[in-house]
Amino acid sequence: MHKYSLDEGRRLVGAARAAIELNLRMERLDKQMIYKEVSDLSYKEGVFVTIEHYPTGSLRGCIGYCMGTEHIGKGAIDAALSAAFGDSRFTPLSSSELSHITIEISILTEPKEITGSALARSKKIKIGRDGLMVRYGFREGLLLPIVAIDEGWDSVRFLEETCIKAGISPDLWKQPAVKFYVFETQVFKEETPEGNVIERHLNDAD
Repeated sequence: MHKYSLDEGRRLVGAARAAIELNLRMERLDKQMIYKEVSDLSYKEGVFVTIEHYPTGSLRGCIGYCMGTEHIGKGAIDAALSAAFGDSRFTPLSSSELSHITIEISILTEPKEITGSALARSKKIKIGRDGLMVRYGFREGLLLPIVAIDEGWDSVRFLEETCIKAGISPDLWKQPAVKFYVFETQVFKEETPEGNVIERHLNDAD
């Protein structure tokens, strides 16, 4: 994964917010106009956009792509629009909420499978560094590294909760037919709505 500078992270977060704001203001959004603002960031990375209420930190939307099929700028913009208006867990974002949300972008390394016995797999996961993705048949689920930190989970609970995210029994993490993958993230986040963007180091206390 390309190591992104703070300036690049700020540009990605800015583009994500601009896409959301313009989508609310325009009858028909021309995404190409926003894509051009970050087209020089041509690396293909997985990316997730998380929207939270401020200052409570409660989730307002989170959608992304675990693999990079488009350049990171396009991926961040598309994920932001999906998180704001297409997350089925929430109603679409409204204009009145724009000044009460923060935007966070997580850029993913390529997921790598963890193998071995159930115990061996659990010991290969480092809380504070690793995110988890599970695949079982047509089922798939992903949890970002920050989720385990915020919830105070150990590696076993993290495995169980990733199974639940995929809609399968939490006990299935012990089965060899269930595939798990770890990945790392680089995270950029607005400190306040429309405010300063920082790089969030997951091992640091917020």
